[in-house]
Parts: sequence; structure tokens; C-alpha cells
Amino acid sequence: MAIDESLPFKPVNIAVLTVSDTRDMASDRSGETLVRRLEEDGHHLADRAIVKDDADAIEAKLKDWIADPKIDCVVTTGGTGLTGRDVTPEAFARVAEKEIPGFGEYFRWISAAKIGTSTIQSRAMAVLANGTYLFALPGSTGACKDGWDEILRAQLDFRHRPCNFVELMPRLKET
Repeated sequence: MAIDESLPFKPVNIAVLTVSDTRDMASDRSGETLVRRLEEDGHHLADRAIVKDDADAIEAKLKDWIADPKIDCVVTTGGTGLTGRDVTPEAFARVAEKEIPGFGEYFRWISAAKIGTSTIQSRAMAVLANGTYLFALPGSTGACKDGWDEILRAQLDFRHRPCNFVELMPRLKET
């Protein structure tokens, strides 16, 4: 698995959503971690927002971004745990057309090396909706770093071989 340097880099337009009852832009370290990483890797920040841990609010923001042709991908942080307020996966389920189960499975595999069995408390996941990729990461900066550095950096790079999410984008809306 490598980057094919003979191919051109194709930046992806990514929106970042933080799900939290307590964060604002000044205190959102996880969202900032994602923004910094995606920009350093050459992608475009298409939009950024913070919404409360409320499935209706999350769903509404996701629907706005899914409908926006300038947004290719959404990465969320927060709301993937097991408490009553953790409802990001439920909001994803409301908009999902296809699940990408390997994302959550691989995330937990990576996370297990760092936090052991505690990884089973994460409901990190990914889905496809109207040709837009949606990735849900836990709210910690460590989880955001792991999700970006170990999965999304490669899969959102058109040059990554043997395959990547970007090369599928032109065909995602085909029926």
C-alpha cells in the first residue's frame, strides 16, 4: 500500500462537524485537530460547525451538507459513545444509503493497540449518503488523530494504491 507519485493529488472538499454539548469554536480541540490535518494534507475545509448532542440537530446539519454539491465528505467528532446523549450513529443511520462497516472495524482495530478493550465502547462508523462520505469519529483528539492519520489520510488520497475513496466519487451516484 503506497502513494503512486506519478498520479496527481486531488484535493477533497471536507466539512468538519463537532458534536458536543460543551464545546465552542475556541475550545473545540478535536475539530481543530481534524481541520489542521486535512489542510496540511492539501484538502479544502468546505465548512465547519458545532451542534449539540441531539439526533435531530445532527441529522439536519448532515442533510444540509449532503445536499451541497461542493462538499465531498463530512468528518464528525463526538457522540459515538454509549451514553444517552451519544446519538451520532443514530443520526447517521437516518441519512445513510450505504454503510461502510470496514471503517469502524478498522478504526477499532487501530484503537485497540492504544487503549485495549476500551475500544469496544466506540461506535465509530462511516456511511454513504447522496454521493457524500460521512465518517463518525469519537470526540477525543487521540481518536481524531488515529482516524485521520491511520485511515482517512490514505483513503482520501487519490494516489493511494491499490484503491481509495476518491477514485469512486464520480460513480457514487450511479444506479
